[in-house]
Amino acid sequence: MKEIILIKNGELALKGLNRCNFEDILIKNIRRRLKSLGEVTIRKAQSAIYIEPKEEAFDFHEALNRVKLIFGIAGFSRALVCEKDMTDILEKSPEYLKSTLENVKTFKVEAKRADKRFPLKSPEICRELGGVILSKYHHLKVDVHNPDITVFVEIRDTNAYVHAEQIQGAGGLPVGTAGIASILISGGIDSPVAAWTMAKRGLRLNAIHFASPPYTSPRAEMKVKTLLSKVARYSGCINLAIVPFTEIQDEIANNCPEEYFTLIMRRMMMRIAEKIARESGSLALITGESLGQVASQTLPALVTTDAVANIPVLRPLIGMDKEEIVTISRNIDTFETSILPYEDCCTVFTPKHPKTRPTLESCSEAESGLEIDTLIEKAISETLYTYID
Repeated sequence: MKEIILIKNGELALKGLNRCNFEDILIKNIRRRLKSLGEVTIRKAQSAIYIEPKEEAFDFHEALNRVKLIFGIAGFSRALVCEKDMTDILEKSPEYLKSTLENVKTFKVEAKRADKRFPLKSPEICRELGGVILSKYHHLKVDVHNPDITVFVEIRDTNAYVHAEQIQGAGGLPVGTAGIASILISGGIDSPVAAWTMAKRGLRLNAIHFASPPYTSPRAEMKVKTLLSKVARYSGCINLAIVPFTEIQDEIANNCPEEYFTLIMRRMMMRIAEKIARESGSLALITGESLGQVASQTLPALVTTDAVANIPVLRPLIGMDKEEIVTISRNIDTFETSILPYEDCCTVFTPKHPKTRPTLESCSEAESGLEIDTLIEKAISETLYTYID
């Protein structure tokens, strides 16, 4: 029996005249994710995408696992391909659904006719297929309100498709439809969630990590790479810049008031990140800050850090509480890695009594003892780059 993966686009259907561009990018993303599994034909029609394997040994199970993580897909199903003929549908469907129907007690059939020229209406299709299923599986009963399984029959452009329950997709918009942005990633819970959240809205990601050896260990850097690899399952390849930050932190510690350490550090990060972001084609920075979560994330503190950036700073978690962020991190499998006890540079020089209501003037005065341009240029010149996939 011939099978395909039938994908529903969801939000893309609302894109009007731009929908084709979104669908084309989604198809490219699907093709890239499935490339290692073998050759497939991918086409779009009637607000759906059809993935047809060209090899008998195609691993449907692994393909479904990968499709589930692709942004831009609302739902998908492994579906039987039938001729647009009721006889063919009735002959093939019961056997195709055997493994599913044998393990449930109740079912119903739903039919959708995208092709209104099909001679039977939806209720007639449901009645005929439901009758054949009941005649072959005597343990089953019909329950139209709360069935164990729903069998779908979709009459589309060139064929009919039969499948059981639709699997929920990752949703959102295809990665690459909203431009490129750079995530400032530490190693904590928040920044990987922020990265995932913005990739879900169609952004392609670059990443910037600040490393401070010997204050931070190589394991902290490996932790960041592991976190990004988990995000990359959704976002695709991420270009990671690893910025040496030790000298800058030492200079801050030696030349600035202690209560301003974190604020000045973040301002330096913003300056460096903006330059690296622009060089990589990023149009914005992304951070994992949540309003009021820590002293450096009060509104006055955020104003002082944004003041040194001349590109937008996106904060997708700004209105979330910690519990909400942790829930997402568990769902995308970054939580357990994030809580590994390897300190990042953000926690090394935390002041005992951080400034919570700074002003732009006080921050500028506090960092006046630094050779800011020289420190930035040196850090950028020594930055290392790698790809995470």
